[in-house]
Amino acid sequence: MDKAICKICGSRTSVLPDQQLNRIYHLCDRCDYISLDAGCRVAPAAEKRRYLEHNNTLANQGYVRMFQEFIAAAILPHRDRITTALDFGCGPEAVLAALLRREGLMVDIYDPYFAPEQVYRGKSYHLITATEVFEHLHEPLETAVLLKKHLAPQGILAIMTLFHPQDPGQFLHWWYRHDCTHTGFFTPRTFSVLAQKLSLRLLWANEKNICVLENAC
Repeated sequence: MDKAICKICGSRTSVLPDQQLNRIYHLCDRCDYISLDAGCRVAPAAEKRRYLEHNNTLANQGYVRMFQEFIAAAILPHRDRITTALDFGCGPEAVLAALLRREGLMVDIYDPYFAPEQVYRGKSYHLITATEVFEHLHEPLETAVLLKKHLAPQGILAIMTLFHPQDPGQFLHWWYRHDCTHTGFFTPRTFSVLAQKLSLRLLWANEKNICVLENAC
């Protein structure tokens, strides 16, 4: 079992057993972060197979519409200061990157399985997107540190991940936890604490799945 220390804020966590799925989670009362115990994670090969099961393509109108709504809410309000972007965790078909290019942005892509070249090295970006990525991260703080390193001053980090129910009992009946590749769960409070640790500014978050951070340096 993992050490009972929150991967976001370093506070002690409590054990949250999931008897239905035979898993163990760790809940942080300080920042709301919930993490799946390391002993319950699937192997990388199984994780990749699961990603390939998704119909995340430009031909999927619902998937495209989700990104269009994300762009409208999280990116277009800051469009006048964005010309370069990194789509971090783009998946097998970089749909969001394609849509951002239609907006006139110069976009790099990275994904550990599907676009593994670390094209971001030595670069900084006005915008970094991480959509449906953070729930898969085993070490979210480390990834956030990496992303901040490649954010330009006043750059925007736009994140999309479904926020978990505040009540632990509701979490244990939440459909989103069923995906075996989902290992971390957040709320806007989690990202607020993360922002404070990294000298980022929480610009905006909705109540469902989007948060926008700004590089305050």
